Amino acid sequence: MYFGLSEEQQFFQESIDKFLEDTVTVDALRSYRTGEDDNLIDDVFNGLNELGLSGLIIPEEYGGLGLDSLFAISVSESLGKGVAPYPFIGSFLIAPFLINKLGSDSQKQKYLPSIANGEYRFAVALTEMTGRRIEKGIQSSKQKLSGQSLFVMDDIHSTHYLILDSDGALHIVEAEESGLEKVELKTVDITSFVSELKLDQVKTEDLGNGPGNIDAIKQAINLGRVAIASETLGASQSMLNRSVDYAKERKQFGRPIGSFQAVKHMCAQMASDLEPCYSMVWYAAHSIDHIPHEADLMACQTKAHLSEVGAFVAKTSTEVHGGMGFTDDLGLHYWFKRIGLNRQLLGSPDLLREEAAEAQGI
Repeated sequence: MYFGLSEEQQFFQESIDKFLEDTVTVDALRSYRTGEDDNLIDDVFNGLNELGLSGLIIPEEYGGLGLDSLFAISVSESLGKGVAPYPFIGSFLIAPFLINKLGSDSQKQKYLPSIANGEYRFAVALTEMTGRRIEKGIQSSKQKLSGQSLFVMDDIHSTHYLILDSDGALHIVEAEESGLEKVELKTVDITSFVSELKLDQVKTEDLGNGPGNIDAIKQAINLGRVAIASETLGASQSMLNRSVDYAKERKQFGRPIGSFQAVKHMCAQMASDLEPCYSMVWYAAHSIDHIPHEADLMACQTKAHLSEVGAFVAKTSTEVHGGMGFTDDLGLHYWFKRIGLNRQLLGSPDLLREEAAEAQGI
């Protein structure tokens, strides 16, 4: 039995890889970081939307491609490999997933086609279920929200917010609504967009909030966690590839450093740690759609494991590059920092392993 990506999924990955290799170069990232290039975000957003990423999991009847979770996770891997500054997981996975699952017919007609064509951008605030700060929650009363939400995902040029309150209810809030304050959070990763929201009697539109509400939110969080794990996998693979290439070219004592046993072992260890992660990520994505009773456990274990493996690869890859690995000349730190931020989003390894233990009744 063969279990892996289909030819169509691999072809789609190759298209994304080629676009990102041409667009998101180290020089382009450096220019974006220093403020010399203000067009990179728009170029990446428009280019990836033309490839269909904004409507990837949205049903065809609403203008999307109607693809499954495994397809979405394969895309996330490519975005991590190319360290793309693109709001995929929150804006184009979690938000449309929840709107399609919980929204009324009129809400689906209103939001899904506009997400698919890139007109609407949703940022997602789900920290009420993934590590809320004490006394900093979101309270809802009479269709108005108050409180604070930290680590809002993919908040870049957002037109709407999808916010979870302390009671497990979901709300849609327009970005221009009065009483809503956005505070941009500076993280180590300039290619990710995280914010804090402060709300004071902000008018909302309820989304779902029926009997199946919590189950759908858990599914969406599982999807987000596996997508983040896949993105970390792609970023780690890119760092490994760069390490192998560097070890073949860099010479010391008149010979490539890749010929030294210590460097060989470092690269081999990274490769052996990464290889099993592919099947783990694919199975976790498959379970979301087809084995729901395993989805919670697989999502937690997969993201926790990739967080640890990613941290090891990031550290070891930097060591292979020696002193150059810490400089801006090589740009290795862009992948290093993406892996570091992904470790915390939607749950740290400790939190995830605690949830995994609960899922197993431990």
